[in-house]
Amino acid sequence: MSNVTDVPTIKMTINGREITVPKSYTVLEAAREADIDIPHLCYHPDLSHEGNCRVCVVEVQGAKSLVASCVYPVSDGMVVRTNTPAVRETRKTVVELMLANHPEDCLFCVKNQHCELQQIAADLGIREVRFHGEKRDNPMDTSNPSIVREPNKCILCTRCVRVCSERQSLDIYSSTNRGFDSIVQPAFGQGLDEVACSYCGQCTTVCPTAALTEKDDTQAVWDAIADPDKHVVVQTAPAVRIALGEEFGLKSGGIFTGQMVAALRRMGFDKVFDTDFAADLTIMEEGYELLGRIKNGGTLPLMTSCSPGWINFIQTNYPDMLPHLSTAKSPQQMFGATVKTYYAERAGVDPSKIVSVSVMPCTAKKWEASMPKFNDSGYRDVDIVVTTRELARMIKSMGIDFTDLPEEDFDAPMGISTGAAQIFGATGGVMEAALRTAYEVYTGKTLEKVDFCDVRGLQGIKEASVDLGGGVILKVAVAHTLRNARKLLEKMRAGEADYHFIEVMACPGGCLGGGGQPYPIDDKVRQARMDAIYNADENMKFRKSHENPAIKELYDTWMGKPNGERAHHLLHTHYKAMEGRLK
Repeated sequence: MSNVTDVPTIKMTINGREITVPKSYTVLEAAREADIDIPHLCYHPDLSHEGNCRVCVVEVQGAKSLVASCVYPVSDGMVVRTNTPAVRETRKTVVELMLANHPEDCLFCVKNQHCELQQIAADLGIREVRFHGEKRDNPMDTSNPSIVREPNKCILCTRCVRVCSERQSLDIYSSTNRGFDSIVQPAFGQGLDEVACSYCGQCTTVCPTAALTEKDDTQAVWDAIADPDKHVVVQTAPAVRIALGEEFGLKSGGIFTGQMVAALRRMGFDKVFDTDFAADLTIMEEGYELLGRIKNGGTLPLMTSCSPGWINFIQTNYPDMLPHLSTAKSPQQMFGATVKTYYAERAGVDPSKIVSVSVMPCTAKKWEASMPKFNDSGYRDVDIVVTTRELARMIKSMGIDFTDLPEEDFDAPMGISTGAAQIFGATGGVMEAALRTAYEVYTGKTLEKVDFCDVRGLQGIKEASVDLGGGVILKVAVAHTLRNARKLLEKMRAGEADYHFIEVMACPGGCLGGGGQPYPIDDKVRQARMDAIYNADENMKFRKSHENPAIKELYDTWMGKPNGERAHHLLHTHYKAMEGRLK
């Protein structure tokens, strides 16, 4: 039980056991505190409580009827029973009614074994459905490259409505119609390509069924690997390696880099590279861009451009702020441009034969890779994007025992990276990595303490100042979730922001909480993944991007200087209002 001594508390009894909990708790929260499981579908710990699924009903002594425990407040002396015959029968009936209107495709549903409705039905011992009637027949929405919306699998829990509103401030989804015709959808039944969706995928992480999922691109990867005329390379984002093990029953907070590399080789990729290499490259370009703007009176604050959900958001909602964006591409796109030029030349591979695959924690990366402008290599820079969840499904389909794999290393040269690149996966990580390099480039001095703890953690908005010497104080801010990004942008519009550098990540916790990461995700899981990221950083030989020997060689022998002519051609871009929106 957590520490409740510093808040008002009450005493109550659940299933004959007396407990003490905060006065602000609901019955469901009190039960969770006491390690008593109450099944639920509309409830999610990150979101407001609605009580609309009624699966979590319990008996409260003195109440006239069963109550929804997720919205029913506790009170002193309350007596609760969570598993009486009436409670069990009511839950079973509620779930059966949901199943009566649900597609019967569990065996080939992408959410099979991860579906909360399926799990609750199994736990309640439902072996047949007593109710039969008409099923809904709404069309699927496959209009965009990132997210599939399958309304026939929606159980009207409204988690997607709440996460999109409360976490991202976008309000893409709403409940419409009544009764049997009730549906959750974008306004006027539009496709996700027609509304201001950021494609962040947070809706897919909270959806209890498969009503919202990432678009599956795994077959395209298998087809490329099977083609003897193709040279298939893969890059893996830093947040993937600290979450992939969860798909194989391993605890959150592990580091599975070596096993991931081994699995990718066994899948048939010709080269297994690391997005962290490109993250170091991003810091070189973005860090020098920041210092250039400070020295030359450029537009400040400079805002990071690594998160495509954030880029989509600012293009759509704050086009007047676009001059503040860094022109540096994201690590994914830098890698794609470099692998079909620098690597192709070094390896003697025809770039037209290269298929560039990326494994990302992010559904918006699929949208980013599909943008027509990202072809500075002369070819589409990144051909296929799969999420962490998709990679796990591919590994399982190969019959690979992930937990028993030996650890293997990435291929050189685009598999060599630093701790600074590793922390890109956490909110504040891009900022901290940039500060490590910017400080040493600006001052010419060695940074003895590389940990900038003020920009770490799950606080929504973080601020810090760094003394660069000579009277220059670098003021920075970090925001994660688009709601917090909106707060910073409104502050800038009001002339109340005096920052030099701002990092924004669209997803809670940063990439480690991305829309393509393993289920389930809450702050406990995010914190465990974040701890793993910083542990990985601490154990790296090099912890500053400019120390990466492969990056040094890239600039010395091929790229030239950071922000130079070739770098600007391959590694930088410009954003315009609504650019890249699929119309």
